[in-house]
Amino acid sequence: ILVCQGTGCTSSKSPQILENFKKIIEEKGIKNVRVIKTGCFGLCAKGPIVIIRPEDTFYAQVTPEDCEEIIQSHIIEGKVVDRLLCKDIDGTKVTKLDDLTFYKKQKRIALKNCGVINPEDIDEYIAFDGYRALARVLIEMTQDEVIETIDKSGLRGRGGAGFPTGKKWRATKDAKGDTKYVVCNADEGDPGAFMDRSILEGDPHAVLEAMEIAGYAVGAEKGYIYVRAEYPIAVHRLQIAIDQAREYGILGKNIFGTDFSFDIEIRLGAGAFVCGEETALLESIEGRRGQPRVKPPYPAQSGLWGCPTLINNVETYANVAQIILKGADWYSSIGTATSKGTKVFALGGNVNNVGLVEVPMGTTLREIVFDIGGGIPNGREFKAAQTGGPSGGCIPKEHLDTPIDYESLKEIGSMMGSGGLIVMDDTKCMVCLAKFYLQFTVSESCGKCTPCREGTKRMLEILKKITHGEGTLEDLKTLEDLAHMIKDSSLCGLGQSAPNPVLSTLANFKDEYLAHVVDKKCPAGVCKALLTFEITDDCIGCTKCKRNCPADAISGDLKQKHYIDPAKCIKCGSCVKGCPKNAIVVK
Repeated sequence: ILVCQGTGCTSSKSPQILENFKKIIEEKGIKNVRVIKTGCFGLCAKGPIVIIRPEDTFYAQVTPEDCEEIIQSHIIEGKVVDRLLCKDIDGTKVTKLDDLTFYKKQKRIALKNCGVINPEDIDEYIAFDGYRALARVLIEMTQDEVIETIDKSGLRGRGGAGFPTGKKWRATKDAKGDTKYVVCNADEGDPGAFMDRSILEGDPHAVLEAMEIAGYAVGAEKGYIYVRAEYPIAVHRLQIAIDQAREYGILGKNIFGTDFSFDIEIRLGAGAFVCGEETALLESIEGRRGQPRVKPPYPAQSGLWGCPTLINNVETYANVAQIILKGADWYSSIGTATSKGTKVFALGGNVNNVGLVEVPMGTTLREIVFDIGGGIPNGREFKAAQTGGPSGGCIPKEHLDTPIDYESLKEIGSMMGSGGLIVMDDTKCMVCLAKFYLQFTVSESCGKCTPCREGTKRMLEILKKITHGEGTLEDLKTLEDLAHMIKDSSLCGLGQSAPNPVLSTLANFKDEYLAHVVDKKCPAGVCKALLTFEITDDCIGCTKCKRNCPADAISGDLKQKHYIDPAKCIKCGSCVKGCPKNAIVVK
């Protein structure tokens, strides 16, 4: 019995489900049944998830109270618990995991073991080919052969920039220095992103093995995993994995009886978004305030304590062992001509199947949103998707058939980023969306360079003016000019990409900006300052709206039509919610 113990399901009492299963099995004296904690299965919208193997029966939204019925009916009597079966997109109940539409177009490489093994048991990782790639590298391959394999595979950095991984490894190996380091960037700060966290929670040994392989390839004996302290489950399981690997002699001195020694330490981040930038991350590991360094020199030449340092993110490392075991040709056969392999996305927002998905590069946005994601809830229309978080851009519906890869996204004004994919329906205001991301960027700017520190604040001020009905056409021009200036002159990649949400919404949703500025209206009905509340002739004079209004903005006598004073109205919407005749309209 597999019970998801990822963060999402854990917050919905899955640890209690796990313990209930164990208790009931023990009480009933059932033999040959194991209850196993796993990482995230991906379909977070249906959690807590329980899967019964070997038949792969998929139970969704399980509660601790359901455990008794599952044991009695499924395990003892051999009857599926029909009411707990997961429903597919069309509403039909699906018995097996592989029959769900959510999984049919996915290809799991980085997420290979997530939801399959107990992440706190090294023996289970080993049983699923764990550390075989490390053994092959240390016993059969030279450093150059390892780097050549990674380079030939076409693997690119999954942290956002998409730099060729093999070239980064080569540069670090060729750099002069007696001491070198390998770093894992697990500082995942994009709003709505949880790819790296899920990998660390579900398959931590995959990252450790890859870091050891990288250490051998570049000539390093020490590694650091920089992970944000807000990921307590990931940190806990990482430490368990490190301790187990040391106990087994897979981490430490003379690994597998060779001359190669390598050890790994965890460094906790305090949640600063800027520490996702590689040089700011290095500053933080060294004990200083997280601020980007001027480049060059790049970390491959001068990184931690001035030594050559290799930095990759969690998802990048999660692909390495599979490439070593199955070969560069196998990996490069997946994806597109310039974007090889798969990409993990945290699919969120206005989509039915919120969760974690891994698809081959080149899969279209339409396939991810409507086939895997199950479409838009409540019959609403798709409006846009935001990729790349605060550094990315909005993709409108006319680009739904765009293949998701590095180059295609760049062409339409967005970017891959680390893998957050937020879907928005037609109730969303794109000006407010741009304002939300600018607020995040202003809050998280390290303040080292003037363009990012001051420029983003000025952009945010203009966006606030626009959403409050005080914007002008001149403001739109200033907003765009500021965006290009910040993009061209900020010190680091985060500052350079901060204006992207504004630029992409200006390019794709200019009509919404004009509506806010010229007509003083918010087409989506989101910006309160631009809304007007009116009582129609359907009013029966029940006085309920008048009694509910906290601003005393409504007047009228009993059984007579009431009126709203626009000067007093605070646009809270309490009158609309309380009207029994739906006689209050928002314009």
